[in-house]
Amino acid sequence: MLSLAAVGALTLAGCGTDVDDITVGAGTGWPGAYHDGGNSGTSPVTGSRKLALDWARPIGGPIAQPVTIGVEGQMFLTGRTSSCTVFSFQMSSGRKRFCNPTGPSAISAPTLVDGGTNVYFGDDGAVNSFNYLGQPRWRTPVAGVPVSVQFTGDGNVLTVTQSGQLDVLSRQTGDRVVATMQLLGEPDFLENPNLTRPASEEGLDDCVTGGPQCAVANIAAVDESTGRFFVTVRRPGERNSALVALRYGDKKIEQLWRAEILTDGSATSPALSADGATVYVGDNSRRLIALDTGDGHTKWTHALEWTPRGGISVDSDGLIIPAGDEGYLLALRDNGDSVESVWERKDLVLRGTPVQTAGDTGYTAAAIGEGLNLITFDTKTGATVDSDVLPDAEGTTTGTSVGAKGEVVVATRIGEVFTFKPER
Repeated sequence: MLSLAAVGALTLAGCGTDVDDITVGAGTGWPGAYHDGGNSGTSPVTGSRKLALDWARPIGGPIAQPVTIGVEGQMFLTGRTSSCTVFSFQMSSGRKRFCNPTGPSAISAPTLVDGGTNVYFGDDGAVNSFNYLGQPRWRTPVAGVPVSVQFTGDGNVLTVTQSGQLDVLSRQTGDRVVATMQLLGEPDFLENPNLTRPASEEGLDDCVTGGPQCAVANIAAVDESTGRFFVTVRRPGERNSALVALRYGDKKIEQLWRAEILTDGSATSPALSADGATVYVGDNSRRLIALDTGDGHTKWTHALEWTPRGGISVDSDGLIIPAGDEGYLLALRDNGDSVESVWERKDLVLRGTPVQTAGDTGYTAAAIGEGLNLITFDTKTGATVDSDVLPDAEGTTTGTSVGAKGEVVVATRIGEVFTFKPER
């Protein structure tokens, strides 16, 4: 008779397969924290200009990462309650599909969803994959907590922990596709024979602001067509962070260039232009910076009146809308070797991450009076076209996500999910 441990091991191994018949990519859901591998924060769905609150529900604990949405509308998020750390809800009804316990630091790990509605996320010392019912597919040990999870161009999963461990894992089995890479360099155990492995959650608190104890604080931006990807890295004891360009291909990972330009640490995840020629990133000196993805030279810098945070929304025409809970809604235009202001709305104080959709429509959470509203705005002019109250919402939101049918979802950091549906 098999022991329970053996049965569990068989279950985890048996759910994987070497046959890759599940699509990945941006799709029309919201598969990653900032929609796609490039962190564009832009959906190809034509956004509705008239929304109505469909449902809202608390999860019973805090939330730190944006909600992701599968192509069929199933929603995923990580949080922290007494019994669960990864949750899934049905878009149409708000009913809970599953709620599973994993490591407590899963709250710091973003989710990623493929075309078969399998979810990928990290927790304390591992990367996990569950199917749409919440059943485990595989679990792969890593050092730290994966704060970045993205798909590669060949359909594998690229993960980076806050301590700097980088892995490419098979989406089907969780096996390592290439050798693990440590972005801070491998430790010298001969020189430091008593060196011990740090706790998985070490430095996570500093990741929120790109502080000195967090080596990798942000979600990598991946160019699936070239295999290049971009990660912010802060070495121990260094004042500034670097933007590092790497390439995955030919069963190996190589570093292309390193730009030590992020003053006082990184403030945002990097985001790629639609043509992949430019990468945008923010730092803690209140700057947005555009770099050439080929060689890492700086194309331009732009001073903001606040520190950007989270994501940077970039559409196919080069319209850039930064986020930051200390700031206001504004749009910039990338002109190649310079940047210009298109419009600004100092009356709209951000309380989340703005996103763009097709049809010149954008969404963001903003502070209105003592509460929060979901603002629908025209991306060409910045004008408000709709405003919907988030009932009894407080604080800030973790991000803004757009579903395949134009639904808009925001989650507050104190732990409530709000879903709005289009009114045609």
